[in-house]
Amino acid sequence: MNKDTLTLIDLARQAAKTFSDSPAIFDTDKTWSFAEVNAASDRVAAGLAADGFQTGDRIGLYCANSAAYAICYFGILKAGCTVIPLHLLYHPNELAWILNDGEATGLIYLGMFDEPASAIRQQATHLNKVYRLGAGDLPEGVENATKLLGASGEVPAPVLDPKESLACILYTSGTTGRPKGAMLTHRNLVYNSFSTRDGMKLIPGEDRILVILPMFHAFASMVGLLTPLCHGCALIPVPKFDPQGLLTILTTHKPTVLPAVPSMFNALLRMPEEALPCFKSIRFCISGGAAMPMEVMKKFTEKFGIVIYEGDGPTECSPVTCVNPIGGETRIGSVGFPVPDVEMKIYNEAGEEMPTGEIGEICVRAPSVMKGYWKQPEETAASFFGEWFRTGDLGQVDEDGYFYIVDRKKDMVIVNGMNVYPRVVEEVLYTHPQIVECAVIGVPHKSHGEIPEAWIAAEEGITLDPADLRKFCLEHLGKHEIPRRFHQIDALPKNANGKINKREIRKQGETERGV
Repeated sequence: MNKDTLTLIDLARQAAKTFSDSPAIFDTDKTWSFAEVNAASDRVAAGLAADGFQTGDRIGLYCANSAAYAICYFGILKAGCTVIPLHLLYHPNELAWILNDGEATGLIYLGMFDEPASAIRQQATHLNKVYRLGAGDLPEGVENATKLLGASGEVPAPVLDPKESLACILYTSGTTGRPKGAMLTHRNLVYNSFSTRDGMKLIPGEDRILVILPMFHAFASMVGLLTPLCHGCALIPVPKFDPQGLLTILTTHKPTVLPAVPSMFNALLRMPEEALPCFKSIRFCISGGAAMPMEVMKKFTEKFGIVIYEGDGPTECSPVTCVNPIGGETRIGSVGFPVPDVEMKIYNEAGEEMPTGEIGEICVRAPSVMKGYWKQPEETAASFFGEWFRTGDLGQVDEDGYFYIVDRKKDMVIVNGMNVYPRVVEEVLYTHPQIVECAVIGVPHKSHGEIPEAWIAAEEGITLDPADLRKFCLEHLGKHEIPRRFHQIDALPKNANGKINKREIRKQGETERGV
């Protein structure tokens, strides 16, 4: 099978043929077979074509995890169009900006988002057609998506160049300024779906992926949507992460693989002992999207008896680049080896490869690396050393080829000219018996340039003494690494992916300082 000539449409149709009657999606009210998903997405494609959508048009998808999300996603692809997945927690102004930047002419949204969708429509100037999923009265100018789901016209057969044709534009949240649209081609995503399948040793026809991460996010999009539906695994979409609510899903649908971010695994640690048998169907867990605290990983494995394999990959790489060897040696603190068809190296600022064990920027070369940033050629050029994509992660590789992420390049704190890596400090704080979660950020300082500050959430009813915390840190860290202030709050802010939101923490800190 020549991956260079395949589109996601080809893979999905082949999976539907091979696994026709096998379950593809376990939704809240229906189990969909591969044949049913294929037929339903064909109807969506036919409906879009009948409404005038053409190859290359961009269509926004604003929907929670569900069979409808998956069917509309593949329906958009089959129409030859490009999907722009929309972040469910973004403000309507931000979403309208993304749709305008992507020049989206269509939008499919879930009815529960009527209010923000209305605000989006008022600002998104390119929209010609808007479809609403679900029951209820239709706002003026909006069509019922059942028109697409029940379309009976001719299914389009778009002529696509896998290397050039965009399957989706994923807007990265970034750390400053406006989001950038990572242009991911069919070839990018086809290659990464094979890399994910093989790197995670998924078993077609058997594995069931529990999708508690939002599908608009790159990690869940690849691991929980594209790879399963293109390679014969089932997915179990969960609209909202609720640890207690998961128990029924676990016992009913018996997932075998659980991808999540570290804060979700941390939340699951608080499950009562009687809930543990519900997790017995899970073969292994995959952690990505943020650095996994070693203490959380140890406690989870001890409590549930399930191994968490940490991996990584930026949106721009489709996104999976590496994972600890499934069934092999997991090195805590490592994101493992590159998955098949992916190369990784450590470079310095001059674009020179660093020796083993030295810290530098992790760079990636692979067919899954994005075509570039949408309408931003200068940003695109700045993000590469030749063919190597600069991830923005500081890391190192050991003598056995395991990669380690030290921190995000932009999160590093420089105290009196010395580098302080927030992740190192956070790892120490997570070993404190009464700290539930934490985040360390850099704060400007007149004398020292920057200083580290820690934001923590403790066990319920516990108030921690900053002086005691400093003594605790002094046992494990250098003086320049010890947080100068500790802010205790009930819970750290999270984004829609469940990751601790350091940008929001910085905003809170700026408010406190009167910035």
